[in-house]
Amino acid sequence: RGVAPLDSSSSFEVSGVTVDEVGDTADEARLKGWREAQRKGWQMLWQKMHGSAGPMLNDGALDSMIEAVVIEDEQISEHRYIARLGILFDRVRSSQVLGISGTITRSPPLLVIPVMWNGGTAEVFEQRTAWQMAWARFRASNSPINYVRASGTGVDPLLLNAAQTDRRSRSWWRMLLDQYGAADVIIPQVRLEHLWPGGPVIGHFSARYGPENRILGSFDLRVESSTSIPKLMDVGIQRLDTIYTSALNTGMLRPDSSLVIETPVLPEDLGNVVEAPTLGAEIFGNTAVATPEVAKVQQYRVQFVTPDAGSVASTEANVRRVPGVKSLNTSSIAVGGTSVMSVEFSGDLATLKIGLAARGFRVEEGGGALRISRTSEKSAADKNTSGQ
Repeated sequence: RGVAPLDSSSSFEVSGVTVDEVGDTADEARLKGWREAQRKGWQMLWQKMHGSAGPMLNDGALDSMIEAVVIEDEQISEHRYIARLGILFDRVRSSQVLGISGTITRSPPLLVIPVMWNGGTAEVFEQRTAWQMAWARFRASNSPINYVRASGTGVDPLLLNAAQTDRRSRSWWRMLLDQYGAADVIIPQVRLEHLWPGGPVIGHFSARYGPENRILGSFDLRVESSTSIPKLMDVGIQRLDTIYTSALNTGMLRPDSSLVIETPVLPEDLGNVVEAPTLGAEIFGNTAVATPEVAKVQQYRVQFVTPDAGSVASTEANVRRVPGVKSLNTSSIAVGGTSVMSVEFSGDLATLKIGLAARGFRVEEGGGALRISRTSEKSAADKNTSGQ
């Protein structure tokens, strides 16, 4: 009932590139327009990354870095081409020229429940909506927000609906977030107001988050025709992404602590009671009672194999369930390779290693860091190595 989200983890996107070219034929004018869009797009990307004008590159160098040209709007005549285009740059190749690492620090995974109010009815995945389709085609590779977008298949229409956004049960929310490998939820809403059939449409957008459905900001956009609703949705998502990013930077978009289910500590996990007086023990009469020491929270670097995009969220979810893990942040994502996360853990490295092994990971230690993988992932990596 929905649309599968677009995978954009390996590209930089520049949108809104306008061109106006002429040629002897329509095809020649269009080709000249695309060439000019590549040059303008490169300058816009450099300006975005460095804040200044970038070096001029020839068309051959640009061709090797560009993955696709996105047609946002175009008009073609016999000798003229007018268009507004988007340019997708390959992240690995363009990062070498841009002089950046190609990785960004992202938020914890946040489940997206896009609610659209239209005609007094709230819809998410009950049927394909313009709002859900806009979130599916939104390219989130340059955003610091780690969006977890469902496709609307299977049980998605039953679990992710407008009624769920008003649910307050933390146990139900925890089950739902574990199902999708997320740490918290964001609820972007839009309410469409049609002034008359086929005429202007006003979109009332609001950025909400968390089980409490708290609001971070809101705004209104208007288009003059109902045929421009997809454009209205795309612009609205970009504005919402700005609001969520600002909330992340100011510390407002933090996972709800009530969603974390702490594993109970059993008496046998505390170890043996020290009978003789030791440092940190209090003596009452002739009996020495050892005061338990609070483990210090330390940060460790963990490398993990990510053969596909889904393995990133699943690995993060499993590591988060390890007892003693306070928080984690994936600082480098390499789909098809090895990603890196920083884990804040209450205990030493050996204890973290044991906890990861208990979650079914193959754990290797070296250089003060850990490398984890599943058995199947390790076998596939070995197979690829031997094949090469």
